[in-house]
Amino acid sequence: MVQIITSKSVQETDKPVRAITKQRVPVVAKKLAQPVKKEPAPAIAKESAQTFVAEPVRPMDQQTVSKTTKRFGLFSFKSPEGKKESAPVITQYYPKQIVYPFGRVDRHIDGRLMQAATIAQERAHAHSRSQCWHYVKEALLASGVIDSRPKTELARDAAQELVSNYGFKRLSVNDPFSAPVGSVLVYGTSRSVGHVEFRTREGFVSDFRSKTPSRRPLLGVYAKL
Repeated sequence: MVQIITSKSVQETDKPVRAITKQRVPVVAKKLAQPVKKEPAPAIAKESAQTFVAEPVRPMDQQTVSKTTKRFGLFSFKSPEGKKESAPVITQYYPKQIVYPFGRVDRHIDGRLMQAATIAQERAHAHSRSQCWHYVKEALLASGVIDSRPKTELARDAAQELVSNYGFKRLSVNDPFSAPVGSVLVYGTSRSVGHVEFRTREGFVSDFRSKTPSRRPLLGVYAKL
């Protein structure tokens, strides 16, 4: 059976829907139009912010460093005029490290002299044994710079024998630190036994190693070219 819907029936059916819509829309609009109340932020948040600024966050297990200035003791004394004075007591001292220049390499001198200096450095001791010329002789022989053992006994006579019998020449050097690596430095006076040593890259060597040269008067610096 087919039911015929007329326009009148549609209008009748529409009425309740429209009525409902007219009733509900104003209510929803009214509710949305109501102003939202802003509640004030709790006072705890303000206090926590102030606390965060005053107390910065520190890593765990970190000790608090005291900012108290350490006070040193004072030494009181009287000046020559009788006036009482005081000075701070120094509890720590950091000496300035002295750096000595390295020895330079001169390609004009016999390369076996540098080998002789290395041999002497390997055989040397920490302290002198009063056998400087003996150790220098042995190093010169071991490196092949000389083919026979020098016969002089005193270190001050080493310069004359090296020049006369082994072809050494005196270099125009007056500062021991400026002597080339491998050169032989002879020290002494007419009244002393003297001293003889090699110049190395780090210092000086004979029967012992040293960062500084001998304090004796320098007779000359010798090398075989």
